[in-house]
Amino acid sequence: MALRTTRLTARLTDLAGAVPRLTKAALLVGAGFWAASSPVQAQVSLSIAFPLFKQNMINGPKCLEYPDLTILWNECAPGTHEYWLADIKRWRDERRIRIGLDAKRYDDPKLAWAQRAFVQPQVMIEDRYLYDPATGRYTVDRLLADFDKRYGGVDAVLIWPTYPNIGIDNRNQIDMLLSMPGGLEGVKGMVAEFHKRGVRVLFPFMLWDLGTRDPGAPWPEALTRLMAEIGADGMNGDTQDGVPLSFVNAAERAGSPLAFQPELPMNDEAVSWNIMSWGYYTFDFAPKVDRYKWLEPRHMVNISERWSRSKTDVLQYAFFNGVGWESWENIWGIWNGLSPRDGEAARRVATIERSVAPFLVSQDWEPFYPTQRFGVFASRWPKGDQTVWTLVNRNEYDADGAQLTVPAESGTRWFDLYHGRELTPVLQGDKAILSFPMEAKGYGAVLAVRGEPDAAVKTLMTKMKAMTNVPLARFDDKWTALPQTMTAISPTRTYSEAPADMVEIPGDEFTFKVAGNAMEGGNQAGVDIAYPWEEAPRRFHERAMTIKRFFMDRTPVTNKQFKAFLDASNYRPRDSANFLKDWKDGTYPQGSADRPVTWVSIEDARAYANWAGKRLPNEWEWQYAAQGTDGRLYPWGNDWRPDAVPAPNKSRVFAPPAPAGAHPAGIGPHGVLDMVGNVWQWTNEFSDEHTRTAVIRGGSSYQPQALWYFPQALRNDQHGRLLLMSPGRDRSGTIGFRCVADAT
Repeated sequence: MALRTTRLTARLTDLAGAVPRLTKAALLVGAGFWAASSPVQAQVSLSIAFPLFKQNMINGPKCLEYPDLTILWNECAPGTHEYWLADIKRWRDERRIRIGLDAKRYDDPKLAWAQRAFVQPQVMIEDRYLYDPATGRYTVDRLLADFDKRYGGVDAVLIWPTYPNIGIDNRNQIDMLLSMPGGLEGVKGMVAEFHKRGVRVLFPFMLWDLGTRDPGAPWPEALTRLMAEIGADGMNGDTQDGVPLSFVNAAERAGSPLAFQPELPMNDEAVSWNIMSWGYYTFDFAPKVDRYKWLEPRHMVNISERWSRSKTDVLQYAFFNGVGWESWENIWGIWNGLSPRDGEAARRVATIERSVAPFLVSQDWEPFYPTQRFGVFASRWPKGDQTVWTLVNRNEYDADGAQLTVPAESGTRWFDLYHGRELTPVLQGDKAILSFPMEAKGYGAVLAVRGEPDAAVKTLMTKMKAMTNVPLARFDDKWTALPQTMTAISPTRTYSEAPADMVEIPGDEFTFKVAGNAMEGGNQAGVDIAYPWEEAPRRFHERAMTIKRFFMDRTPVTNKQFKAFLDASNYRPRDSANFLKDWKDGTYPQGSADRPVTWVSIEDARAYANWAGKRLPNEWEWQYAAQGTDGRLYPWGNDWRPDAVPAPNKSRVFAPPAPAGAHPAGIGPHGVLDMVGNVWQWTNEFSDEHTRTAVIRGGSSYQPQALWYFPQALRNDQHGRLLLMSPGRDRSGTIGFRCVADAT
């Protein structure tokens, strides 16, 4: 590492000599070094390689950083801030020329809302606060009321209808959106409900979605036309390091300009047409300046740190930079909720930012305005003859007393916006010293105005005075996993012998050992599910149990068997969307009698089981039937056998499952067939306050090719977790079921 550092330093020194406009200090600092010849850190204008997820930020003056153990802290030398500010302004002027910054989209009044979108949650469509399957209605009011109650409301929502369920079958990202309850008209109505309440709506798009159904048109045209039709305001580019200009142009051709928001760091040139972005930051003690916000102060960043259990860093960096944050709690159906302290801090930050929003787009933004106390950092936001300062205390202790020294201009009054009161300055010549308290890891805001503040400022101060009467320290900052329950499966009447088409599964002692296959979340508490014997959801599960004798269907329920149920019971689901989607005129396709029935919800499967005098299996029963007591990885043994399952379908065109029993080599230890590799199979349902989910077992033959599609679970020690929204949405061409019955 030392050798690499020496070589890089030497190379940059050579480069400085070759490029007169760049100082040696600037080049060294741009690479993450500090040049002793310069009292401040400058920014290099050369192309900088971006990390995959972490944004390249602008550092403040070196003297403001927390010292390591070998360096004693000294106050910044006089003139340091001015030198540093002039340096990064010069860098910005040059960088704007280099990237050809075009601000016309920031000038568009149709997109001006993005400059005030400070709080934006990602909302899973499966969140139970968004939709009520019992009434079949979207419940936008309930969702927004919950946000308002817990952290002060939102300005925009990112509605997420795709990952992690996309890839369960060949429905592409457009199909996944249109399969939401009510289809196109239902989604339009939902968007309109948000708009009535002043909340803007974004949807995601996935350029990696190349393994599901071909949309029949280039993604830019297909997606932006759909957004125009449903009335969306913007789009989030999932995993994208900048949304391509082709999408912006397509939206404008569709007559509906959209705010585009890439997830990952982008090239500076893209700031011209990506008027929003996410911020994946590295959080140091001294905050850093957002690069895109500095290039164009009207650019809105929503900082995202979804897995962190404290949002203090996110909120403080947002307040310092005058930007927003992604208040994302329902992460793919895994609840990572805000603590009461974070919720209250978010309420206060958002209340102030919304009230001073016109200041926070100032072209004269001055980050790292000098403060009086170590660990307190400020940004100055001038607008006309008024100025706002936003401050954060990064220390773990209170910082009370003198905070700012500001010009003492005649007739100027200063107001502590955070505590809602006027400040009495201490005048020293042409300077005024402003004192006010800042609690540990807390916030501050000051307004300078000549004469009487307007009614909006007075309203803000009244609100903030009441809000800050209770210190943040009194709010609980403890994170807890959301309790989860499993829907009980009622026993059947008991049978002494195996009913027709069922096999006996003898009782025994069994070690139930299984892991969830979710691609994100690691092994944090709250990931995956919680069985009744577990205190919180987790990815890895193990329990010794006694399995009682029972009977199981030899194969998954077939089309022929399901039709017999329909004919006898006259069953018709209330939500009939996608019900038996592959059938026509009330019957299955010719030649498909013995194929597993699919496009049935878990509710449909339960109805069939109840009619047949059976029930769905608990997951551990399913696994025991497939695995026996020897812990084998697959029903037939420990080695994968391609002849034991249907050939995988990796194309974009969906094909029906193989006939039941067509692969006898896949037989399990107790004589059951088609346990893996043909169709997924419904087992248990779990729910918490925000999400319903079903455990599905066995995987399927449909396997679209991309990293982020719904992962397979072909081994006996793996399960899939499908998020549930409504029966119509939940039905899939790859999910079937088999039944069990209790034994005497």
